Amino acid sequence: MKQRVFEDQRAARWDEFAGLVEKLDASTGRRLSPEDRAAVIDFPERYREICRDLAVANERHYSLHLLDRLNRLALDGHRILYTRDSNIALRSVRFFARDFPRAVRRDGLAVAIATALFLVPGLIVAAMIAWSPELVYSVIPGGRVQELEEMYDPAARILGENRDAGTDMAMFGFYIMNNISIAFRAYASGLVFGLGSVVVLVNNGFLLGGATAHLVSIGFTTTFASFVIGHGAFELTAIVLSGAAGLRLGWSLIAPGSRSRWASLRSAASETVTIVYGVFAMLVVAALLEAFWSSKGAVLPEVKFAVGGTLWALVLAYFAFVGRGRRVRLRAGARDGR
Repeated sequence: MKQRVFEDQRAARWDEFAGLVEKLDASTGRRLSPEDRAAVIDFPERYREICRDLAVANERHYSLHLLDRLNRLALDGHRILYTRDSNIALRSVRFFARDFPRAVRRDGLAVAIATALFLVPGLIVAAMIAWSPELVYSVIPGGRVQELEEMYDPAARILGENRDAGTDMAMFGFYIMNNISIAFRAYASGLVFGLGSVVVLVNNGFLLGGATAHLVSIGFTTTFASFVIGHGAFELTAIVLSGAAGLRLGWSLIAPGSRSRWASLRSAASETVTIVYGVFAMLVVAALLEAFWSSKGAVLPEVKFAVGGTLWALVLAYFAFVGRGRRVRLRAGARDGR
C-alpha cells in the first residue's frame, strides 16, 4: 500500500487520537466528566491501533515525517495509559464495562460448547433419575445423597451446607474456595488438549442434574430451587465460562495454525485471562449471595424466585449488550468513510 493511501485511510483516526490525548492531559484525573470517563474506557483500544499503524509504517519504510508523527502519538498514548491506569477505579470500570463482556462474546463458540457440555449431560441424568429414582446412587455417593436431603429439607432453618446461623462469614470463605477450585480445574485442565475441561463440565453437569432430579422426586423442589436460583446466575455461569476458557486453551494446542504450539498457547492464555479475572469476580458475588441470602430459610421462596429471576436476566443482558457501544461507533465511522 502506498504511503498516501495509508495516510488518507487513517489520518482522521490519528487526529482524533491526538485530540483525545489533549483532552485527557487537560483533565485533573480526579474529577472526570462522563465524556472524559468514556474516553478513558476507550483509550487502550485506540492506543493499540496507533501502535499497529506505527509498526506497519516502520515495516514499509514510510517517510521519517510520518514515522515521527506516529511515534509521538504512541509515546503520548503510553504516557497517558500508564499514568491514568494507576487509578484502580477507572481500570475496574473499563474492565466490567467493556473488556469482560467483549471477551465472552468474542469466544461465543467456546461458551456455547461449554454450555452444552454442562447442560446436556445434566438433563440426560435428570431424565434417567426421574424415570428410575434409584439411579441417583450411581451418580452421587449414598452419603452425599443423605446430606442433600438434610440440606434442603423444608423444615430446615438454614438451607444449603449444614451449619449454624452464626457461621455465615465462614461459609462465605468456604464457598469462595470451593467454587474457585472448580473454576480453576475447568480452566487449567484445558491444557490437556481441552479434555480436562470437558470432563469437569460434564461431571458437574451430572452432579447438578442428579441432585436436582432426586430432590424434585422427594418433594424438595421449592427449597432447592429457591436456594439455587439466586447465586446460580453467577456461580453456574462462571463455571461454564471457566470451561469455555479451558476449551480455548485446548484448541490452541490442537490447532495452532502456522504458529508453534507454545506460541499459540501463550496467545490463547493472554486472551482468556480476561475471562478468568471476570469469573473470579462473579464467584465472589455468588459466594456472598449463597452465604448471606440463599441460605436464609426465613425468606419466602416467592421473594427468592423474584430476586433470582431478576439476577439471571441481568447477567444474561450484561453479556449480551454491555460493551457494544464502541464497536457500533466504529462501524458507523466506517460507513462515513472515516
